[in-house]
Amino acid sequence: MRKGGNGETTSCALVETKEGRHSGGAYRAFAATVMASIFLIWAYRATGMPGAGHPGRWTWMGMFISEIMFGVYWILSQSLRWRPTFNFPFKHKLSLSYNDDQLPNVDVFVCTADPIIEPPVLVINTILSTMAYDYPTEKLAIYLSDDGGSEFTFYALIEASNFAKHWLPFCRKFMVEPTSPEAYFSLNSALHHRSQEWIDMKKLFDEMKERINSVVEMGKVPKEIRDQNKGFSEWDNGITKQNHQSIVKIIIDGNNLDNLDIDGGVLPKLVYMAREKRPHHPHHFKAGAMNALIRVSSEITNAPFILNLDCDMYSNNPVTLKELLCFFLDGKRSHDIAFVQFPQCFDNITENMLYGIPDQVVNEIELAGMDGYGAALYCGTGCFHRREALGGKKYVEDLNGSIHLDVQTQKKVPKPVNELEEACKLLVDCNFENGSQWGREMGLVYGCAVEDIVTGLTIQCRGWRSLYYSPKKRAFLGLAPISLDVALVQYKRWCEGMFQIFLSKYCPFIYGHGKIKFGAQMGYCVYLLWAPLSIPMLYYATVPALCLLQGIPLFPEATSLWAIPFAYVFVIKNCWSVAEAITCGCTLKAWWNLQRMLLFRRTTAFFFAFIDTVIKQLGLSQTKFVVTAKVAAEDVSKRYEQEIIEFGSSDIMYTMIATFAMLNLFGLLLGIKNVAALNLELFYEGLNKFILQIVLCGLIVLINFPTYEALFIRKDKGRLPSSALFKSVTLALLACIIYVL
Repeated sequence: MRKGGNGETTSCALVETKEGRHSGGAYRAFAATVMASIFLIWAYRATGMPGAGHPGRWTWMGMFISEIMFGVYWILSQSLRWRPTFNFPFKHKLSLSYNDDQLPNVDVFVCTADPIIEPPVLVINTILSTMAYDYPTEKLAIYLSDDGGSEFTFYALIEASNFAKHWLPFCRKFMVEPTSPEAYFSLNSALHHRSQEWIDMKKLFDEMKERINSVVEMGKVPKEIRDQNKGFSEWDNGITKQNHQSIVKIIIDGNNLDNLDIDGGVLPKLVYMAREKRPHHPHHFKAGAMNALIRVSSEITNAPFILNLDCDMYSNNPVTLKELLCFFLDGKRSHDIAFVQFPQCFDNITENMLYGIPDQVVNEIELAGMDGYGAALYCGTGCFHRREALGGKKYVEDLNGSIHLDVQTQKKVPKPVNELEEACKLLVDCNFENGSQWGREMGLVYGCAVEDIVTGLTIQCRGWRSLYYSPKKRAFLGLAPISLDVALVQYKRWCEGMFQIFLSKYCPFIYGHGKIKFGAQMGYCVYLLWAPLSIPMLYYATVPALCLLQGIPLFPEATSLWAIPFAYVFVIKNCWSVAEAITCGCTLKAWWNLQRMLLFRRTTAFFFAFIDTVIKQLGLSQTKFVVTAKVAAEDVSKRYEQEIIEFGSSDIMYTMIATFAMLNLFGLLLGIKNVAALNLELFYEGLNKFILQIVLCGLIVLINFPTYEALFIRKDKGRLPSSALFKSVTLALLACIIYVL
């Protein structure tokens, strides 16, 4: 929307929304038949229940409960496929409606927490990629929250500010994509002309990296460097990661002539912030850091829109900000939009997505399904916020149809840099939030390991809508886990936090009742109930194999009509799942890898998340936040590129994976032996009776082939050690003996 010469307001649609084909009749027919089959399976379990005293009665009841849980979860998941919608912004129309002077200011938040796990060079690549957006630089401000309070990160940011004077003009001149220097210079050189300017810029970047890495390896910033910037005086008293004062440094203020690039252009504002942290004082992890950034940025720039990124999630598309603003500046439909969420994508993914990350079906279908209810999930990074909504304001629509916000953002009067820094320090000390609404009604919500999900829900319950946007050209690219333990720990943290939401006052069916659509409430619970889904999965991964040892059938005979719904659900669901995956760009092997990872996650990470959450609900422990490593050893990276699963220890999660693999192998082999040992007539009878059970165990064995390789064949450091082999075989045999006896 813009004003013409006569003062009248003109507008044009900047976004188009289309309903996805997954909501068509074919899918709904598929869903209806699967639903009918699930009801038939429940009926079979209810009517075929063994009588009291029968040895298989309790086992049968466990199967019944597991299948009820699976069925209910599947019903909830249909909400994500019932009406997926897809958004298409028209950035070319934005330039017709707004010139650069009329575009709003944008603040970019980047969070880091540990200079070892998240190296400074990694952080500044993300920072530089956002500084180089195709956007008026005087309207752009980049804020880095360093929860580690590291002088190495601060030093790296100073180096980045100097490099930006050369990098930004280079990006404009050669239309560089991506604008992360590391990603750009890592691209196939055949795609780029190695001009002298390219060579000179690469040299500048390599020299900067070398200086930063040398300082980190040295363990201290040299005196000659400290003397060049008085900001290093903050570290004179030997502060630590968990014990340091408030630090706010405006590295580029946008008004200083020394902060121009080599072409004389204005550089974006660049601000370093480390909020005060003291031992035994709650700091609320990333949620606390984000809230501190909201307050500091409101004092310095107070931009109406905020882009939130993790430190390893660099910008991959220079025009992303203009695409995003289409959602917020469309005069007809943008008033109630609180945030726009991008999918989490990664640039270190193997061809067949070894660890099932990212789940393309989730990114391309399920999250679009939440968008259909105006309740896209806030995923913690790659999210563009309206400041009022993120700050706790409510959206109000008058009865007569006019729209307004109940509180307007107040602009700050410009202050000198020194005054701003001192004023901002007060906003991020440990006592500022005492007695305030921060973490409850304002900013990100505290008390949960997945502060992003619960914050998005509370924003939607205040009357706001949220959208999901998955562009063809990925807007942001990060680093996915390249070892199994990191992948499982990450999912455990997410799973634990989401189940904690379900058990809290923020349960969507309670907190969201009457505030968000019922389909959105169901959609939230698809993710919030990951943890309890581990219970039926564990049962299915153990009991059928054990029952094969004793000759206890748990499924109908192959010649029985009751076998049809079991076979139908298994076959048709997997066929549809394969079709969805291929439609979303996955290979068949990637789909198979995902099935393996779903089994691993649900029997380990999800189960431990379930246990830990129950313990926390009983008040026996406190929430902990684990930062996953962003770098790995060279040999680990090499095996990852070869798509070899990285085990490498006898951690309890690995022991459980190996134990389930061995248990099903024993059950399959001994079960087949028992059936084959009979005469021919009895063999067919036994096969008829146990075929579904044998197929189930056989699939678990097949999907665990890499586990057996790691136990018995591999010799590299990523194999399962002999201690894990001993534990898994012992536990599997013990379970078999106990069950048989």
